[in-house]
Amino acid sequence: MEQQSFIILGAGAIGCYVGGRLAAHGQPVCLVGRPHTLEPIALHGLKVTDLDGFDRQVPSTALRLAPTLAEAAPGAGSVVLLCVKSGATESAARELAATCAPGTPVISLQNGVDNVARVTALAPGLNVLAGMVPYNVVLRGAHVHRATAGQVQLQRNAVTERLLPVFNAAGLATVLPADIRAVQWGKLLINLNNPVNALSNLPLREELMDRDCRRVFAALQSEALRVMARAGIAPAQLTAVSPALLPHLLRLPNALFTRLARRMLQIDAQARSSMWDDLEAGRVTEIDALSGAVVRLAAAHCMAAPLNARMCELLGGPRQRLTGAQMRAALGI
Repeated sequence: MEQQSFIILGAGAIGCYVGGRLAAHGQPVCLVGRPHTLEPIALHGLKVTDLDGFDRQVPSTALRLAPTLAEAAPGAGSVVLLCVKSGATESAARELAATCAPGTPVISLQNGVDNVARVTALAPGLNVLAGMVPYNVVLRGAHVHRATAGQVQLQRNAVTERLLPVFNAAGLATVLPADIRAVQWGKLLINLNNPVNALSNLPLREELMDRDCRRVFAALQSEALRVMARAGIAPAQLTAVSPALLPHLLRLPNALFTRLARRMLQIDAQARSSMWDDLEAGRVTEIDALSGAVVRLAAAHCMAAPLNARMCELLGGPRQRLTGAQMRAALGI
């Protein structure tokens, strides 16, 4: 039997962290990404660190680097970890369909709730599975750093049952939940802070210490929870606080919030959302996969989601920076 190997399709922050941890544990890994990401790694290797003290230099000789999936040459033992931004899902799916043999496992580690369906529609012969990465990761040059905590969650399947001990041994704490769909919606609720953070132009911890920013985040969550309730979706609890109570916690005055949300505030001081990175780089953001998903779910159940719709407008128009108070005014809350 051919040796199992991992192909990271979309070697950005999440892809480099997951691939780096696997490679540091001795697993065969190929990073597929853009030249501006791969060139520093080819020169210097990949430094992988986290907020818990992990610090490992993975030499470039321990990684394969490829600009396309075709050059990565997936084989019978390959597992593809799909880490592209949601806006690139269709193009990645076409690449997967053209390159991978039928039955190849593809695990989506992307934000959003509909990427698996979108890949399956364009690459129906592949074994496409859902996953969720909970933490914030920062990639700067050839250094990737996990800035927050959490467990990777993968859809339960014979493939992921086989991979579970590999991920855990590599330091990627991983579980197989009973309902991955509930996990995806629970993660989406948390990710509704991404546009708030991007517009605020603040590091995550500093933004969460701004009560006006938190009140915007809470309003987006409350609206999403109403829509999910109408749709019969019970989002999974991914933090110490239940989804139903989290908006109430966010709205508290700072003195109470800092006492009750210590775990939430355990974030590296300079960590920011990936959506902030996209705005800085002039790239299309993932707002359609987050607030846009709430708007579409609402429409499917004869509801409106005006706050999330307005956030789509703010992130889809000209680049801007808003204080928490300005965001509240823009959303009318």
